Amino acid sequence: MSHHNHCADCAFFEDHAANAQAVANDAGLCRFNPPVTQPSADAKGFWPVVGANDWCGHFSTQAAE
Repeated sequence: MSHHNHCADCAFFEDHAANAQAVANDAGLCRFNPPVTQPSADAKGFWPVVGANDWCGHFSTQAAE
């Protein structure tokens, strides 16, 4: 099994303490992609909720400029 950098160490991870909507203790928001749209036109979009130990192919230690 290969080693992965986790969301909690990524520049695009926003800790759950900054967002009251995140439910799990180790959850945060992924700010790499834009918010996910909702079915209703008047509903706000939501940032994807990820676990601190999750990982993906977009990991970066530095935010894009």
